Amino acid sequence: MTACAIEPPSTSGAEGVPEAGCVITADGAYAARLAPAGDCWFPERWTLDGPEPYAVPLPGNQPEEPGTGVQPMGDGRVLIHRPSASRHLFSLLYPTGPGTGELPLGAVECPEPGTRLVLLPPAPGGARAYALASGPRSSVVWLVAGGAFGPERLAEVPGRCSGGVWLDGTGRLLALDRELGGRTKTVVVDLERAVVSPLLQIADDSDDRLLLADPDSGLLLISSDAPSPGQERLGWGVLGSTLPVRFPECLRLPDCVVTPFAIQPGQVLMPENCAVGLRVDGAFGTWVGVWRPAERRVRHLPAPEGWLAGSGVWTPEGLLRLPYATRSTPCGVSTLTAARGNAGATEADGKAGRTEPDGNAGVTGPDGNAGTAGPGRAEGVAGPDRTAGVAGPDRTPLPPETRAPVPPVTRVAGPVPARPVPLQQAPLGRLVTN
Repeated sequence: MTACAIEPPSTSGAEGVPEAGCVITADGAYAARLAPAGDCWFPERWTLDGPEPYAVPLPGNQPEEPGTGVQPMGDGRVLIHRPSASRHLFSLLYPTGPGTGELPLGAVECPEPGTRLVLLPPAPGGARAYALASGPRSSVVWLVAGGAFGPERLAEVPGRCSGGVWLDGTGRLLALDRELGGRTKTVVVDLERAVVSPLLQIADDSDDRLLLADPDSGLLLISSDAPSPGQERLGWGVLGSTLPVRFPECLRLPDCVVTPFAIQPGQVLMPENCAVGLRVDGAFGTWVGVWRPAERRVRHLPAPEGWLAGSGVWTPEGLLRLPYATRSTPCGVSTLTAARGNAGATEADGKAGRTEPDGNAGVTGPDGNAGTAGPGRAEGVAGPDRTAGVAGPDRTPLPPETRAPVPPVTRVAGPVPARPVPLQQAPLGRLVTN
């Protein structure tokens, strides 16, 4: 591994979820990361929306400490978060000729022991940035950039929160995974009204988390142990749908950690056609998976050398752009094409992966009203899924004994109710686990 491909140490990210190599704005125009310089780290901004990607180093007066957070803004500046004991300092960095300009924004105090403050994912629009301070008993959402008078306390949520997913294109509805009473459920925070409401509650005794959401199609990527108690599984649903959460068998990869990191935008009313980028960590190393809800298998592709693992962005046309850095190419973007149906996924070098179409539409999820965040709705079922064996980055199929059996679909007796049923009231038997 080259020096430029090393991921910086960080205290951000959910427990058990691999860190992303860099942070990309919601529109894919800019990225930011901590870049290595020997044994030290300094902020670096990448411009991704031009003819060729290029990096601008933003070193300060001294190297940055491990745990420093960076996030690109929509105007090209970079927000930096420097934790210091119970005090968290925020500034905006920007290039000024040969040097780096810095605009201090203020600080957030977290005096309560056990409180952890991290930057939330970039908000739509890129004009504002938010942070989440998670304490033992409650969590607070802060506006740390884009306000009028420095950091501003927006909303407090009972319980310890993690994650952070934007549900709309305005940066108003924020989904958080809240741990309360020994269970984790996803809630929605309306940042304009400071109102908290439930979003995802599949079963009373399950841990349910929202990993990704696409405001255009409403596609949701979910992690839950509801279908397999004690084992987290990846599922998908649709915001505002009346169908159940589905947990495809093809997303269960033996001895691998699968982390979704990007959803194809622009697929309005077509969530089943959205391509999803997956980071797969296993015995082969780290590689890229491409999957669509309407397909029955994950297509496995080698990651580009020096991939800033876990980071990438889809274009509406179905191009997956993956940033990478090597000694010879310190700022590069590799493009993969996710074709539909039997065409498979095509890399930049023209190699194609195989896939099978799936006629099952499946889905579910909460209500996507732009006003307040309400509980979800769920009903209906879908047919079984015929799952093929998964392959590693070299496309060698795993032996048949590693393939998980396809469980039968459990249907609820009686007719499907005509009116929507809140997701938290849907019986566990309504989950589709194929």
